[in-house]
Amino acid sequence: MGLGCKGAARFKYLDAVTAFFVAVLLVSNVASSAKIVDLGFSLFGVPMAFDGGTLFFPLSYVFGDVLTEVYGFRASRRVIWTGFICLALSSLFFFLLRILPGDASWEEYAGGAAYEAILGGMSSGGIVLASLLGYWAGEFTNSAVLSRVKVAMKGKLLWVRTIGSTLAGELVDSLVFVFIATAAGVFMWSSFVSLALTNYLLKCGVEALMTPATYGAVYALKKAEGADVYDRGVKLNPFGIAR
Repeated sequence: MGLGCKGAARFKYLDAVTAFFVAVLLVSNVASSAKIVDLGFSLFGVPMAFDGGTLFFPLSYVFGDVLTEVYGFRASRRVIWTGFICLALSSLFFFLLRILPGDASWEEYAGGAAYEAILGGMSSGGIVLASLLGYWAGEFTNSAVLSRVKVAMKGKLLWVRTIGSTLAGELVDSLVFVFIATAAGVFMWSSFVSLALTNYLLKCGVEALMTPATYGAVYALKKAEGADVYDRGVKLNPFGIAR
């Protein structure tokens, strides 16, 4: 069964799942530019350090898995584009705030330097481009892989497609995000392997740990919505929105 605009309108909880998805996406991107966390150990000689968004961003893949599994690729595509637009708008708002003159008292206790250090990444071209393209490529990879595997496996073994799609999606996302951000000067090239590897391992680890919660959400939504969409005959075109 496919899903078009009219089909999406009959679902009771799709809007709520969309809202949580977008909220996690925005918070994780602010956290990415706010702090780099050092775990204090190395793996195969690579220091385990990651940007703050790594803790939260995998949740967007959990929601992405739930969306595709329950509502199908077409509904997931609409939500991914909604998140993309919201992320782009948030970056624009942070940029406008960045260029507005600061109050004198604010400049004394915080100032432009503090804003640049913590929130500048959300309004600078490098991190914004990296976030947008990494998110877009990774989420659509995740959704497409899950959609095709579900049909091929006739809906059996949910954990295989949720974890498998995440391994593919997070790999694309991590490489695109860290490469573009590093090329734009947000991160140092010396940290590229460490950031990319740690981002990937932690994101996939969080997703794997969240598998029981994903199972619960999927089955609860399928029961509540009375739906279990299979994308048979659906073209996995990321550029369609309405259909």
